[in-house]
Amino acid sequence: MISTSSLSSQELISIEDKYGAHNYHPLPVVLAKGDGVHVWDVEGKKYYDFLSAYSAVNQGHCHPRIIKALTDQASVLTLTSRAFHNDLLGPYEKYMTEYFKYDKVLPMNTGVEAVETALKLCRKWAYEVKGISDNQAKIIFVSGNFHGRTMAIISGSVDPDSTKGFGPYMPGYEIIPYNDLKALEQALEDPNVAGFLVEPIQGEAGVFVPDDGYLKNAADLCKAKNVLFIADEVQTGIARTGRLLATCGNCSCEKSCGHNPEIKPDILILGKALSGGVFPVSAVLANDEIMLTIKPGEHGSTFGGNPLACAVAIEALEVIKEEGLAENAMELGKVFRSRMQELVDKSDLVNLVRGRGLLNAIVINDTEDSKTAWNICVALKENGLLAKPTHGNIIRFAPPLVMTEAQIQECCDIIEKTILEFKV
Repeated sequence: MISTSSLSSQELISIEDKYGAHNYHPLPVVLAKGDGVHVWDVEGKKYYDFLSAYSAVNQGHCHPRIIKALTDQASVLTLTSRAFHNDLLGPYEKYMTEYFKYDKVLPMNTGVEAVETALKLCRKWAYEVKGISDNQAKIIFVSGNFHGRTMAIISGSVDPDSTKGFGPYMPGYEIIPYNDLKALEQALEDPNVAGFLVEPIQGEAGVFVPDDGYLKNAADLCKAKNVLFIADEVQTGIARTGRLLATCGNCSCEKSCGHNPEIKPDILILGKALSGGVFPVSAVLANDEIMLTIKPGEHGSTFGGNPLACAVAIEALEVIKEEGLAENAMELGKVFRSRMQELVDKSDLVNLVRGRGLLNAIVINDTEDSKTAWNICVALKENGLLAKPTHGNIIRFAPPLVMTEAQIQECCDIIEKTILEFKV
């Protein structure tokens, strides 16, 4: 193994710049260790992590139970491919379907693979069950979405950073405004519409929370037209928004999930925190009418459903449930937004705060093409907190859900101090 212990942050950044593709623009910090809500750089400086690997580390960095599940399984069996059965896949599938109350689960690795899987399922169902003519099925996307960066996914995006220079794009998509029921109702008049794909809260777009009732009414409109309601909960799922799923909405569950959601998606897409932050795991869940349209040889993945991923995902979900992380996210989110609203009231630099649970954002009083939010994030780094801007003038805050109230208050102090002392 190559030793990096003697290299500085700047030296390591220079190596990345020279030998790696330039498809990311990271904050200038090089991390070497993580534990719970904290990470450390190669020089040993300690930070609060307020991004959680885009909500993949909801259970905190290197959670000991999840790491034990990983290492125990890694010493026994890691990969067989789906050419053979393995002794964890069946129990994992049973666990997942009982946990989320669906008939079937299709395991994959990454969030974008899961979204692609959902789109293929939707089209297959359209032809085999709904009876749409071959190659005529349409899927409705919404503007501002972020589902990943494969060719099929960016074909439904309006973000020029995702689309420019990558055409031609996949046909069979229609893009309508987010949070607009009239636009959805109009689009659903086309009998060739097979599915409606939506994020319950748009994270990458800047933590846009739709109007109360939007998701429930959208699901009802889809049901009335025999169209699949597909929820991309890769980022919002697994307790991030204060409920097991963001589509749970105004459910009646209090201390633990009682499986009484406001909306039950026809297809549910999960990823990120399903991995516990230690190994890529994603999943698509649906009932038999939809899932069994896919036959052997029509879709798959060499690593999908591998025993290592199965062991990790089960433990990751057990941690969420047994440690009450959805409930913690709900309560700490209220504390965070209250503190940030106080900051909005006293600072001309911040326009508003929005979010749900521990998925939140502040909007900086500047243009989208400014560098103010980026420079604020650099200042936050200097003060011991790591966050990242999105869409130019928005800063997303999504700490691990294992955070305590004392820690969230300390982080709010850091954010307030940084903002109030910041010079544009």
